[in-house]
Amino acid sequence: MHIFMFQIVGNNPQEIMYNNISTALLPRSSSAAASFGRRRLLSGTPFSNSPSNLGKKNRNCLFRRPGFKSMASISTEAEEKQKPWLLVGLGNPGKRYSGTRHNVGFEFVDFIAESEGISMSTVSFKSVFGKGFIGDVPVMLAKPQTFMNVSGESVGSLVSYYKIPLKQVLVMFDDMDLPFAKLRLLPKGGHGGHNGMRSIISHFKGSQDFPRLRIGIGRPPGKMDPASFVLRPFNKDERQELDFTLQNGLEAVRILVQDNFNKSATFVNTPKSLGTTL
Repeated sequence: MHIFMFQIVGNNPQEIMYNNISTALLPRSSSAAASFGRRRLLSGTPFSNSPSNLGKKNRNCLFRRPGFKSMASISTEAEEKQKPWLLVGLGNPGKRYSGTRHNVGFEFVDFIAESEGISMSTVSFKSVFGKGFIGDVPVMLAKPQTFMNVSGESVGSLVSYYKIPLKQVLVMFDDMDLPFAKLRLLPKGGHGGHNGMRSIISHFKGSQDFPRLRIGIGRPPGKMDPASFVLRPFNKDERQELDFTLQNGLEAVRILVQDNFNKSATFVNTPKSLGTTL
């Protein structure tokens, strides 16, 4: 089925211009939607390229042609906006590592999932995986099960399969170079000696242009081996402070995916204490 539009140009009623518009371009879900679609379709710029209209720019048109360029631009922007965020927490699988400093990335993903009502019941691309929303923004949560040092095998596959822009991949991981329970949100950067990040950058073909949220676990006391330190659990006081940090981190993630990076970074960098009310 086609719709024919006509326009009378000038003073000659016989000078009629037709525009053939396929109904495939119009919504079919309901009469109201179809009506709305037709109104939008007919609200573009004048028929300035038609033979009978050349050189007559000052004349008014009875109809306006579809603004195809604008609609294409809007469509592209909508598609970009519909791409989900991938929120990745790094850690090691298995009970031996549960609750340790090196697994704080896993713990943070679980905290986000519980707070936002996202089920983490799927295994996909070597990750414990979940899909849901933060506000009205689609997100995917992932905990790679490949062991920390080869996390990129899982993350790289997820990004490639779902075609996620790297600017919408947030990696959350432990950092010994930050004081305990401190957060730092960065738009990009190197691996900083973290083997999980090293693996991810490698599987991103060397690209470092993706945001990351570093979670401070502090330095090992005395001469303790760092490898042993990262496998230590948190004590009671540390646990209380870490829970507060994860709550702040959740708020930072909400701001990041719903607003923008700068606003989230400002929130992260604003000093807070246990008495701070979000």
